[in-house]
Amino acid sequence: MEKIRIGMFGAWRGNSYIDLMKQEDRIEIVAICDKHADKTENLQGLENADVYNDFDAFLEGGRKRGMNAVFLANYFNQHAPFAIKCLEAGMDVVSECTSASTMKECVELVEAVERTGRKYMIAENYPFMTFNLKMEKIISEGTLGTLLYAEGEYNHSGNNDELRYLTPGPYHWRAWMPRTYYVTHAMGPLMYMTKTMPKYVSGRAVHSDLMYEIKDWRHNYDGVGMMFCEMDNGMIARFTGCTAMASDYSRYRVCGDRAGVEGGGYVGNGNQVRTYWFHHTKPEDEPSCAKLEDADLAELGERGQKAKAAGHGGGDYWIIQNMIDYFLDGKEPFFDVYKGVAMSATAILGWRSALNHGENYKIPDFRIPAERDAVRNDDTTPFPDENGEGATLPCALPWPPEA
Repeated sequence: MEKIRIGMFGAWRGNSYIDLMKQEDRIEIVAICDKHADKTENLQGLENADVYNDFDAFLEGGRKRGMNAVFLANYFNQHAPFAIKCLEAGMDVVSECTSASTMKECVELVEAVERTGRKYMIAENYPFMTFNLKMEKIISEGTLGTLLYAEGEYNHSGNNDELRYLTPGPYHWRAWMPRTYYVTHAMGPLMYMTKTMPKYVSGRAVHSDLMYEIKDWRHNYDGVGMMFCEMDNGMIARFTGCTAMASDYSRYRVCGDRAGVEGGGYVGNGNQVRTYWFHHTKPEDEPSCAKLEDADLAELGERGQKAKAAGHGGGDYWIIQNMIDYFLDGKEPFFDVYKGVAMSATAILGWRSALNHGENYKIPDFRIPAERDAVRNDDTTPFPDENGEGATLPCALPWPPEA
């Protein structure tokens, strides 16, 4: 492949990535698809891209234009089926934020990647925010010693008018998503910083009286979904899904037996990183046990400078660069299909655990066929279809609570 000839599926979220792709000589946007016609109107600088409102027509028309990759920015709970269609059509795939919404889809997606030999990556951008890249560098240098504990928190709420705008229709995924499911922004940075995978998960959720006030049109009225994982290096990690707590910051912390590092909204100006040591582990050239540093993308050279103008603290820019490195130059991304489905499975089983008072669940290693077989037919889901049918799990804790 000499050039990425890409199609964008989902013009609303995809629009910020489209702007970044247009700046790259090695990417050509050949097609855009969104079932909502208004989302594909007035797209600037894309006169040579074909526009579709039907996915199958988009795939067929794109193939005639030489489309060799698809960026999925469609509904949160519908990525896997469309990813599989693209892979089987001979196209590489970038999936924005989550891989699958059921354990069965996790298996089907992994096997589609293996069967077709096509490339697949997750567009999880939070690990590549400026302060998270700084934290990863500190951890990779061995500053923390043996890693013991990590935590991540992702907060994203809004007023009622904003929540209604983001929930167009009674069966839209945002109205039915349990609090653990949107796990990638809290969990992904921890996996990337520590280079670990989850092995076991236990989850809890907490009812919110405030969110219960909008239960008639948003049924996921819990305020917090919290998960606790054992990672494959022996470390333990605690992280949220997408919470609705009275906080507006994402924040991360990793602790070792020699030092710890933290970044995010509670540190300095939000783009700073704090490293702290024990008195007996502090380097001799450090004046105190705590050091506050600015995270600066300029340290990463020309690409770092370009990332400063991109969304999500530069994270969106790095997703496009990772895609180029992978699809054109063969450099494997960190968030491949196995890490993608591991995050999805953590979210799915974390919610199952929350409904069972924190029961511990083993996360399958989807690289192992026998572990796939154990969940191959598990299509349990909290999401109804467009007709309001098919959900087999509640999307919030029973309320009022059972006696």
